Amino acid sequence: MSYFDEIYGDPDLSAKAKLLLVYLHDRAGKSGESWYAIGTMARELSLSRSTIKRALAELVSQGRVEKYSRLRENGGCTSNQYRLHKKRELISIDCI
Repeated sequence: MSYFDEIYGDPDLSAKAKLLLVYLHDRAGKSGESWYAIGTMARELSLSRSTIKRALAELVSQGRVEKYSRLRENGGCTSNQYRLHKKRELISIDCI
């Protein structure tokens, strides 16, 4: 099963969460991490900022995405970092 088949066929994810997960996967580096700002994701996906936040919260609560805060050198906030997890990885972690 491909990563995308796993996303598309997941009945536990809303359509917006699936869209955002595919977007984050597409934008992720080789490490499976991306760091796009909420506003950037909203603009590129033609969704509102609040919809992006809800979809992210859904993905985080299901363990599909980990969210890390990032700070600038001067201590100010910048975009968050997101690490993606496959559902199969979550199942194998739960079985340990």
